[in-house]
Amino acid sequence: MKIKRPPLTRREFVQTSLLGAGALALPSLIPARVFGADAPSNKINILQIGCGRIARSMDLPGILAQDRARVVAVCDLDSIRVADAQRYVEGFYGRKGQPIKVSTYGDYREALQRADIDAVAISTPDHWHAQPIIEAALAGKDVYVQKPLTMTVREGRAVSDLIRAKQRAFQIGSQQRSAANFRLACELVRNGRLGRLHTVKIGLPTDPAGPVEPEMPVPANLDYARWLGPTQLMPYTENRVHPQNPDPKKRYGDRPGWLRIESYCLGMITGWGSHHVDIAHWGMDTEQTGPVAIEGRAEFPQSGLWNVHGAYHIESRYANGATMIIDNTFPNGVRFEGSDGWLFVTRGTADPTNGNSKALNASDPDILKTPLGTKEIRLHASENNDHHRDWINSIVTRGAAVTSPEVAHRSTSACNLGWIAMKLGRKLTWDPGRESFVRDPVAEAMLTRAERAPYGGLAAEQAARRA
Repeated sequence: MKIKRPPLTRREFVQTSLLGAGALALPSLIPARVFGADAPSNKINILQIGCGRIARSMDLPGILAQDRARVVAVCDLDSIRVADAQRYVEGFYGRKGQPIKVSTYGDYREALQRADIDAVAISTPDHWHAQPIIEAALAGKDVYVQKPLTMTVREGRAVSDLIRAKQRAFQIGSQQRSAANFRLACELVRNGRLGRLHTVKIGLPTDPAGPVEPEMPVPANLDYARWLGPTQLMPYTENRVHPQNPDPKKRYGDRPGWLRIESYCLGMITGWGSHHVDIAHWGMDTEQTGPVAIEGRAEFPQSGLWNVHGAYHIESRYANGATMIIDNTFPNGVRFEGSDGWLFVTRGTADPTNGNSKALNASDPDILKTPLGTKEIRLHASENNDHHRDWINSIVTRGAAVTSPEVAHRSTSACNLGWIAMKLGRKLTWDPGRESFVRDPVAEAMLTRAERAPYGGLAAEQAARRA
């Protein structure tokens, strides 16, 4: 299988070779694609960056299930996790009678220099999304990244622009887009089954606060300074990062502490919010824009290690007249409300031909049962409702996946704006075209955050501009 991909320019080649100090020389490789259609080199070779909970429970299993893809390298800042991932991947291929030697890395930039790696899957903490996306795109690799896209609006804009400029195949881990019930819900709303859409209600959970944690010695297997990346230096404690001795039956199944610390994650507003806001935008037909006004309030812990928001309420108004309300007291899911009824969609399985269900429900069963006409709007359907396969298909065909970088940026940035409104506790006016607050320098300053050198997505993007 020959993958069509734009060649690297001389400048891009230079940028790739300069991704890290002491960069390794490009290996001498024979173009083994000439060895036949079933040759290993005809697979899409993938580097897995981040080997923790999400990688082991979702991204690695999802990619390994794709016959046209092959995971050839794994990377993590925790040497125990990267060794475990290597055993897992090699064991998977070994049981299929396809033995493989999987390379391991502590620094993904070394792996990005390999000409035989076609794509990367990034399953890292949120504060380590922007930089590897940008550096992978500059190295000519296609990208899959876990949600949310970035930590800030400015990072998201840089990522979206670069991915499109470099013509990289892209997918974000908003897997609800590949689920049939979410797609059908958005198709029904887009085709006017609810009449005039006026309100979208999103229910999300909350995270608990945590106690003050004692400083602990940094484990020898963890590159903690690099794990902190662009954030400020802080004392190590296990609940800041991830469990060092997770339950082997769960295989990293417990939620790590970094999800509850604002330096590394903004909390449920981006953790779950980026999923549901994405669906709201899909149904509202606002995927390429954002709200024009936002207001919010939230409870934030005043002490302890875990400091992401608790209970909260956000209202965002869009130029099309619809209002999106996010509140922790609503049922977990997305409820579209229109002049002719309502529709609720959440995770689970749903067969609309059988009437209402917990995963897809409506004020009138006929809303779900009336089939779409041949001339009505149909949205992108992922093959077999498989989100990772949809990404692999986009790599092969160079066509769009169900989520584009701009769609990912706009859903994430709407969450970022909600977080800013919660922090400030007042109404904000937003210009979605300019991506700027209207006459509000305090809020404007929160569209980005300081980056600790030499790390950071914006620093990587600016370095590329200077090259």
